[in-house]
Amino acid sequence: MDRFYLISGTAELLERLVPLGVKLVQLRAKDLPPDLLRAEALHAQAVCAAHGAQLILNDYWELALELGIDFVHLGQEDLDTADLGALRRAGVRFGLSTHDEAELERALACDPAYVALGPIFPTLLKQMKWAPQGHARIRAWKDCAGSVPLVAIGGLTPERLPEVFAAGADCAAVVTDIQQAADPVARTRTWIEATR
Repeated sequence: MDRFYLISGTAELLERLVPLGVKLVQLRAKDLPPDLLRAEALHAQAVCAAHGAQLILNDYWELALELGIDFVHLGQEDLDTADLGALRRAGVRFGLSTHDEAELERALACDPAYVALGPIFPTLLKQMKWAPQGHARIRAWKDCAGSVPLVAIGGLTPERLPEVFAAGADCAAVVTDIQQAADPVARTRTWIEATR
């Protein structure tokens, strides 16, 4: 996995940022009607294919199967309904969100392509029922995850990357720091440079 994992709510933003050299992206399009969601996913798929980037679709595993998107991200709630066997048979990899030890144990039992831990720092993206996890939790998660890649998410900035990677994260997922940047293109270039 690339060390820089860009998460975007729109394919339009991916169209602007992926050509800069972003290699790992997630389309996290929430609360769209099915036809608009499908259009966003197809747009993101085309952008990523044109630039050699890996597209990960958030939540909508059935749509991923339909469109031939080979990677999905699932939350813990998604595990209750997702057909992991169907994903495996189709060659679709999946990453899983975790926030506590029970969720990590459940996730690792599913043999995921990665596990995500968050929020590492306070985040502005959404209200979280979990307190910031911090560096000690990154170390503990990596010890448990072993060879499974560990994605850190939540409140990350390029300035915080050295300590996050030193604690054991393999990859840094970024949402707010780029989406709310005055210049998302310049900020993405900073992230690419910081993770190379």
